Amino acid sequence: MKIYLRILGYARGLSRRMMKFFIFAILGVLFSAGYLALIMPMLDVLFKKGGVPPIPKAPGNFELSTKFAHEFFEHHFIRIIHEYGPSTTLLFICVGIVVLMIIGNTFRYFERITASRIKVDVVKNMRVDLFSRVSNLHIGYFNDQRKGDLMSRFTNDMSEVESSVNNSLKSVLKEPITIIVYLGVMFYLNYKLTLFTLILLPLMGGLVAEIIRRLKKKARQSQEAMGRIVNILDETFGGMRVIKAFNARNFVIKKIDAETSYHRKVNLSIARKNEMSSPLSEVLGVIIVAVILWYGGNLVLSGSKELEPQEFIGFLVFFASMIQPAKNFSNGITSLQKGTVAADRIFKVIDMEPAVKSKPDATVLDSFKDSIEYKNVSFAYDKELVLKNVNLKIQKGKTIALVGSSGGGKSTLADLVPRFYDPTEGEILLDGISLTDYEIESLRKQMGVVTQESILFNDTIFNNIAFGKEDATLEDVMEAAKVANAHNFIMQTPEEYQTFIGERGSKLSGGQRQRLAIARAVLKNPPILILDEATSALDSESEKLVQDALTNLMKNRTSIVIAHRLSTIQHADEIIVIQNGQIMERGTHDQLVAKGGVYKKLSEIQKA
Repeated sequence: MKIYLRILGYARGLSRRMMKFFIFAILGVLFSAGYLALIMPMLDVLFKKGGVPPIPKAPGNFELSTKFAHEFFEHHFIRIIHEYGPSTTLLFICVGIVVLMIIGNTFRYFERITASRIKVDVVKNMRVDLFSRVSNLHIGYFNDQRKGDLMSRFTNDMSEVESSVNNSLKSVLKEPITIIVYLGVMFYLNYKLTLFTLILLPLMGGLVAEIIRRLKKKARQSQEAMGRIVNILDETFGGMRVIKAFNARNFVIKKIDAETSYHRKVNLSIARKNEMSSPLSEVLGVIIVAVILWYGGNLVLSGSKELEPQEFIGFLVFFASMIQPAKNFSNGITSLQKGTVAADRIFKVIDMEPAVKSKPDATVLDSFKDSIEYKNVSFAYDKELVLKNVNLKIQKGKTIALVGSSGGGKSTLADLVPRFYDPTEGEILLDGISLTDYEIESLRKQMGVVTQESILFNDTIFNNIAFGKEDATLEDVMEAAKVANAHNFIMQTPEEYQTFIGERGSKLSGGQRQRLAIARAVLKNPPILILDEATSALDSESEKLVQDALTNLMKNRTSIVIAHRLSTIQHADEIIVIQNGQIMERGTHDQLVAKGGVYKKLSEIQKA
């Protein structure tokens, strides 16, 4: 119940909307009960023997009681029979039934529209909240989690929540009102028969409840399996070139077949239990009706006047009308269980605390003025040290190159500056203040990042360059593209700056994609640049164009450059050689070559 209330909490103005929902639901049920109640006087008109009774005395002052209602209805009903005759009275009753049904269904329509508004608001706000929380998590989270599972929470789990909210409002919250009203009428008609009925009903409810309890575990397994399927699909579609190149199609098919077979097995188990509840409740309902017919029929046949024939028929009508709401309530509970399982998976992500976040009293960084300093910095992934006691100071306007073998910790060292991660030990200072004391958004505004893999989006060239800068004009974007050596090839595309570049820039070459990424960094105009092997995946011609663009980009900026190709960083102000998470050597290119250490060996290997 706690999870369900939290789901509903995503609907804005919930209390006001729920009040409207219950008012419409109650009025709809009352008018529906009203037209069902008119069946009894209609039967009385049709089958009454011995003539029409005299008009009873009109009730006294109004009071909210069943006695007053009965006397009021009986007085006016018999008066109408005396004035207009049985045939015309029967016509009035039929018209009354139609009118009451129209009014009842009108209120039912408003009730369902209100429920639908709550549902769509819940889903929209929950989806936005989930995305907001996920996008706020640290980079390491996305390395640990399967993207497909995250996507499944946005799609399949959210669909289950949507269905759950819809069914719960219409069935779990509304149908009890119908059942209570109908039971009230049945008590009024004959309390003994109603009590007898209530003794039988828990039998049906208990069996259905046991089925629902078993559904919850299966629902969770189904959602988790769907997450794995989506993950396989995401990896397959993203890696189709490799799959075809290695003839791995059958391997992937077997993998997806195994997972979908498990999903089928779980869903079949859920279907068995779901489908069992309906016929089981049908059979039990018929058994209960048969028992009521026997018990109530004996009351009528006994001649004790305890139950009139038309009252017994009316009782059966109300009981029969109550069976469907009871089934709806049961199905709504089933849907609610599946929805809360899905919501629980969503809330586990929403409730996850970001490993990297701003302090409540964080300082807004307006500008970078002096230096970046690593002081005794160590960092570990899952308790395995990647950086060990690093001390390094980078003055403003200087270019620092990080070199060394793969896995040595170069990228991690650079990722600590924009706070993609925080150090396990030690601290990093910017202008003498710890990075953790700055507000994260303002800190990252001072930085531009260009990585080996150009992260582009399935959008226009203009929007990819202007990404994150909403006030950028076409002139601004064109100037940035010219600095990045990208303007010429952009003008040769079909729609120029409005050309769509495909998923991850698939319609462009590697060099073109990288120059767009550089243009994006140029437009941001940050004082600090982080270049993570920005040219290592390019051919010689593209590398020269990109390197020229990078040279333009780095002018008058503080740059941290990670490079495998040592020829691209020979003019750096200082080169830092990192191995096994430690600084092994540092100095200019000439100093390190003269030293004859690790850097010289790396240089000779690349020349060979």
